[in-house]
Amino acid sequence: MKKNPATLSDIARKLNISISTVSRALHDHPAISQSTKSRVIKLAEKLNYQPNMLALSLLNKKTNTIGIIVPEITSYFFSSIINGVQDLVNDAGYRLIISQSEESFEKEKEILDTLSKVRVDGFLVSPTSETHNAHHFNKLIESGTPLVIFDRDCTGFNADKVLVDDYDGAFQAVEYLIKTGCRRIAHITGPSKLSISRHRLHGYLDALKKYDIPKVDDLIIPVEGFTPEFGVEAAKAMMEFPELPDAIFAINDGIAIGAMYVIKEAGIQIPNQVSVIGFDDEPHSSYFIPPLTSVWQPVYDMGLLSARILLSKLKGKKSSEARYEMLKPELIVRASSREL
Repeated sequence: MKKNPATLSDIARKLNISISTVSRALHDHPAISQSTKSRVIKLAEKLNYQPNMLALSLLNKKTNTIGIIVPEITSYFFSSIINGVQDLVNDAGYRLIISQSEESFEKEKEILDTLSKVRVDGFLVSPTSETHNAHHFNKLIESGTPLVIFDRDCTGFNADKVLVDDYDGAFQAVEYLIKTGCRRIAHITGPSKLSISRHRLHGYLDALKKYDIPKVDDLIIPVEGFTPEFGVEAAKAMMEFPELPDAIFAINDGIAIGAMYVIKEAGIQIPNQVSVIGFDDEPHSSYFIPPLTSVWQPVYDMGLLSARILLSKLKGKKSSEARYEMLKPELIVRASSREL
């Protein structure tokens, strides 16, 4: 049978002193004699006493915990952001509760509600692809709980945000393809209501417009996920085109790698016949044959900056204006795209 954990009352009863004396002794209060402190600490260790953190948090109105919610945690992208957050908050004395929404708006709301009930001090959230309103975020702000939105924007919601300039990254990628002689450039885009999908699509379209290349609707292929399987699906659809594209700009590396697999299986040469560019510059992308050209994002720095803004709020540094930080991406050219 499992034993009940030792309590302050157990220690007080065995030593025949008050509960308040035990509590003060454990907190090294100057009013308690050294001999009493020694007796209390010795018995607490013998009974394996552990403080009730929930009770302490209710007393102090602070749990020293931060909740981070991401769509998924297995990818390099989000795991790197989490590493950046954790490195900073650990040094500041905070614990991190990591949750994944699995791209579900309902699950995102449920996680926020659950962590709010256990008095998490603040939140870092990358919204799901289904998050189209900010009512649940507004409830947090109204309750006085600090919140920082990162990576994916929640349009129309005024809050501290740390984002990457997806538009600029896409523009860099497509402009490079055009300068290498590509003219029939396909774009495999993500869920239409997701901010990163919209911004990268706009970058793609504006690059075409700058160089007077007509938009071809059939060359814009939407997919509903970000794994290689969706890239395979999109590339197979391209194989049915009367005329193949001479370049593909994919919304992320996973999609690009799936597309490359189909292209190579069809005997089409990369980059001589089709150039391919991804987005994220995940570490494994440089080990494919040919190595993938991709748009690098400062993901670790995004985690650090998001955590730094949240910690400043938790320390009481309030501002009437929300911070809006936009980090710059960089195109990393490898062998999957033609040389200039």
